[in-house]
Amino acid sequence: MIIAIDGPSGAGKSTVAKAVAKKLGFSCLDTGAMYRAIAWQALADGVALDDDASLGAVARTHDIAFGHEAGDPAPKRVSIGGTDVTDAIRTAEIDRAVSPVSAAPSVREALVEQQRRIGCGGDYVVEGRDIGTVVFPEAEVKVFLTASDEERAHRRVRQNVDRGIGSIDFEEVLTDLRRRDDHDSSRATSPLKPAEDAAHLDSTGSYIEEVISRICDMARAKGAPVADASVGEGVR
Repeated sequence: MIIAIDGPSGAGKSTVAKAVAKKLGFSCLDTGAMYRAIAWQALADGVALDDDASLGAVARTHDIAFGHEAGDPAPKRVSIGGTDVTDAIRTAEIDRAVSPVSAAPSVREALVEQQRRIGCGGDYVVEGRDIGTVVFPEAEVKVFLTASDEERAHRRVRQNVDRGIGSIDFEEVLTDLRRRDDHDSSRATSPLKPAEDAAHLDSTGSYIEEVISRICDMARAKGAPVADASVGEGVR
């Protein structure tokens, strides 16, 4: 079974996806980390972010790998070409670079192929921006997760404070989120938009239990197993 969770940056997709995967006993695939890894490699190699052919070559020739810990459905480490980039891909520089990289048709073609291959290997919660529309249009459960611009910016600032990485200036983060929303929604290839049959969930002011419970209920209605794992963390 595939559970597709799409939505803009900062909506809580990663937090929700990890929790849903844990409760249902699924694996979790963070497609955003894959695009961030390509953006990091492109910058490291001096590749222009508007050079589709060169970006595609980066995506095709550098393997992306995830490191897992036993019993945890979500990957703890991300590497590209053998280099650990777990922290490096969560900087403000990568925040700015990932939109043009993810808009490159050749990059999307290369990574969508990888994502489909991974997802076909088991039960996955997959989060991103075009999972229910392009990557897994036949996903049994589709969710489009949103939150207000201000809420998303506050969450990103708190996240950056916790990690010690990225901007902690609210206005800067808010401006960057809105810029990325506009870029992701208007790109020609796989724009950010909800699938026609996606359930729309707004996490503004919500606790993670409410969002997770709704998604888990949808999955169980489609045949996912009932699990007992509990989650008690607020949406961030």
